[in-house]
Amino acid sequence: MINYISIIGGGLAGCEAAYQITKEGIRVKLYEMKPLKYSPAHSNKDLAEIVCSNSFKSNLLTNACGLLKEELRNLDSLLIKTADKTKVPAGQALAVDRELFSQEVTKQIKSNPLIEVINEEIGNKISLKDLAKEGIVIIATGPLTSDKLSKEILELTGEKNLAFYDAAAPIITKESINFDIAFYGNRYEQEKKKEESIEEWKERIQNQDASYINLPMNKEEYESFVDELINAEKVVLHDFEKREIFEGCMPIEIMANRGIDTLRFGPLKPVGFDDPRTSKRPYAVAQLRQDNANASLYNIVGFQTNLKFGEQKRVFEKIPGLENAEFVKYGVMHRNTYINSTKLLDETYNYKKNNNIYFAGQITGVEGYVESISSGLVAGINAGNKYNSVINNGNFEKTIFSKYTMIGALANYISTENEKFQPMNANFGILPELEEKVKDKKLRYQKLADRALINL
Repeated sequence: MINYISIIGGGLAGCEAAYQITKEGIRVKLYEMKPLKYSPAHSNKDLAEIVCSNSFKSNLLTNACGLLKEELRNLDSLLIKTADKTKVPAGQALAVDRELFSQEVTKQIKSNPLIEVINEEIGNKISLKDLAKEGIVIIATGPLTSDKLSKEILELTGEKNLAFYDAAAPIITKESINFDIAFYGNRYEQEKKKEESIEEWKERIQNQDASYINLPMNKEEYESFVDELINAEKVVLHDFEKREIFEGCMPIEIMANRGIDTLRFGPLKPVGFDDPRTSKRPYAVAQLRQDNANASLYNIVGFQTNLKFGEQKRVFEKIPGLENAEFVKYGVMHRNTYINSTKLLDETYNYKKNNNIYFAGQITGVEGYVESISSGLVAGINAGNKYNSVINNGNFEKTIFSKYTMIGALANYISTENEKFQPMNANFGILPELEEKVKDKKLRYQKLADRALINL
């Protein structure tokens, strides 16, 4: 047995796993193909690059992802500590300055004397098979696994394919937004209250926090936008690419094709807003969310897309307030990869057919940043346990998290056989029910969260 653990992939899960392993005094070799090679969606040379939204979702314990983050904080997660350190205003959500976040994670990993970062694509000089023969390996290559490694994983698992697809939303500059139309405010906090006068209401909403910018649309503007969106030119996928799209990250043009009002009941829903120009609810509202610490960049919420870049500029500028929008990053369609974990992995993310191999991150079918970090933590802890048992000639005891915790529930979900397995976000539906019936949803979620933290 070699005196280190290999990790393939320097994303969220891989970096978290590396950190957890070194806490046991174990050396790590972390393989990351950037900057020698980039996936179609990556552009940052640093580790733990955030490709899609900059939001880690709600911090509230009555939100499933909020509970998961709190569990990870309790377990000394490097990535969650870094997210807290690099956060930007986002109401009750945890959103980060994506550049600062990646820089800080990279600094922490590269300054760790037990971690060696090797810039190499697995499948060239080094193979997955060789790494697994020599010692323990964690595959944490995420949803953008390279073709060479994907082929090796297919050979390892005997699966027919690994691919599905999702899309990322574009980012624009704040200074290019027309604030004669746009207004700040969070949903529901911006609506006029019955006891307020128009003057009082307008004064109050002028002081709303700047984490969200809203773009109201009337019926004519909305229907014109939907028509342009449906007829816009899209990127043509290659023959080898399967046209599978995960519902949790549905391109906006696909949603628009499902019916004229689909977007008004989805990402463009006007509920909770009044237009300051009319003091009435708009027909539809597009939202922008702060994307960096300086509040100079905003992403268009829910606007993940597969439109061609020129078409994105043309069509999205039809939204009132974005007629002169400056796009710093266009939305992209990219390949995501995950294995059939329900058949292949146990609740420690260990590969059942070779206990020297672990998987972590979205390649396991956990969907989301925080969920990926959670899997990296579990895989890292258990890979460390496995290593120590071999080195010390002792019994190998797995660390299995309680199914009453969100960490454990996710691990249990991806390792429980399911013929129609699809990627899963943290949600209260995967936790066992409470013994008593609680009708009030908020109270029920609070009780589930309390129980989870006790069981942690």
